[in-house]
Amino acid sequence: MDFLFSEDERLLQESVREFARREIAPLAAEIDRTGVIPDRLILKMAEMGLMGISMPQGLGGAGMSTLCYAIALEEVAAACGSTSTLMAVNNSLACWPLNRYGTSFQKERFLMDLTSGKKLGAFALTEAAAGSDAAHIQTEARRVEDGFVLNGNKLFVSEGARAGVVIVFAVTDREKGHKGLTAFITENGMKGFRVGRSEKKMGIRGSDATEIILEDCFVPNEHLLGREGEGFKIAMETLDGGRISIAAQSVGLGRAAYEAALDYARNRQQFGRPLSDIQAIQFMLADCSTELDAARILTHRAATLKDEERRYAKESSMAKLYASEAANRIAYRAIQIHGGYGYTEEYPVERIYRDARVTTIYEGTSEMQRLTIAKELLRS
Repeated sequence: MDFLFSEDERLLQESVREFARREIAPLAAEIDRTGVIPDRLILKMAEMGLMGISMPQGLGGAGMSTLCYAIALEEVAAACGSTSTLMAVNNSLACWPLNRYGTSFQKERFLMDLTSGKKLGAFALTEAAAGSDAAHIQTEARRVEDGFVLNGNKLFVSEGARAGVVIVFAVTDREKGHKGLTAFITENGMKGFRVGRSEKKMGIRGSDATEIILEDCFVPNEHLLGREGEGFKIAMETLDGGRISIAAQSVGLGRAAYEAALDYARNRQQFGRPLSDIQAIQFMLADCSTELDAARILTHRAATLKDEERRYAKESSMAKLYASEAANRIAYRAIQIHGGYGYTEEYPVERIYRDARVTTIYEGTSEMQRLTIAKELLRS
């Protein structure tokens, strides 16, 4: 693995970093306070190619690699955690499975709108009794003439309130266990499709986590994603790639906390000298920088393996596990370095600390990542 960026990758990093600092960072506090990411910002991100960065150019994407996606997502996350979640969901949980398993009709009908920012995508898997245990989904899809009728409730659907396209997983044959799970492309506005309540969350407040209620929701045959019974496979493959997203997001959040702490330590005077002169502070900064580099390398390794079409389930779980937990440790240290000021909304580390917390939970908890890693280790 080459640890140095190519010229194109370096230029991408610089352009997205400049865009994020100019267009996203100034809105981060307002997004956190209001819970809304402005439509104009989403359209600007789409113009930058950020809403479908690794999708084919013929489908409105930027045609870049997964590694480029991870590089760009880190930059967006360093500016605003909520905005990076919206970007990650649209790219990895909506665009990717549509591009991988969708028909030509589905790609033209749905994918173009997602990459252009005209619509947002979402991924509806989790239920009250099926979080980490996706094989026990209760939402059912009953075959009828020309399609299926869906009934059930989905929870914690990121961007569910705003999404125009939602990939829903439902049981078509309960006797087959996880092989009886099927994926469907639903649209907000379909008869029987209803958005329920949105959760009031600790962090990532600009990205809603919403209930989706399906009551005799008719989904035509042409909205079947993949083949009937392939839903579990589609969900697991999508989440394998999604963990690279959360790892990159975690690196961005951790980097933002570290950079804020470094700047504060250099400028804050205590005992007649800068905080950065104190060895205890230096040790915390050294740990932050080291963990960031380790998390980034793990993330880029997983992205590179995915680009090379090699097995990457273990590596994406390692990246997600380490990067998310490192981001939480770094955010904790950043607040500690800020002292009492770090506990106030006056400084961004308070928001970053709240935003980072969910990274060890969504798209597979740390505990589930450890199970996945152990399973892959024991299989070899």
